[in-house]
Amino acid sequence: MKKYFLLLIAFPMLFGCSTNSTQTQNPYLPSYSVNFDINMNLPAYVSLQQVANSIYYPNQGVRGVVIFNAGSGYYAFDAACPNQALSSCSTMAFKRFDPVDPLKIDKTTLVCPCDNAEYSLFSGQSAGKEYPLKQYRVEVLGNLLRVYN
Repeated sequence: MKKYFLLLIAFPMLFGCSTNSTQTQNPYLPSYSVNFDINMNLPAYVSLQQVANSIYYPNQGVRGVVIFNAGSGYYAFDAACPNQALSSCSTMAFKRFDPVDPLKIDKTTLVCPCDNAEYSLFSGQSAGKEYPLKQYRVEVLGNLLRVYN
């Protein structure tokens, strides 16, 4: 009887662990190490303190990293188109409200110029697309954001 009881307790412990990862293996995007900090008190990043605002941080990940304040937390996504092989058109851009005025942009949506697919920064998803945006972890340390994988 003790053996069955121990087995009943051990079984959920063996198979109940998770990796705490939301990433899927994407054949289009290589895995690069990402580890940097952003001080939101600096003028270039103070806009991250506002909900539904984002910034582009170059020279990290595959094609740069977009950090987004969703209100409930911060998200960081790679700026590479997740459903395209790397090419000259596979770097995401913020969606424009007005094609004539480049200052009117939607800081909650990224667009892949290769196929015009739109990705929400709230979820990282695009309707009808197989792979979501490549996501990185974000840790909040006061006014400092640590982005890593």
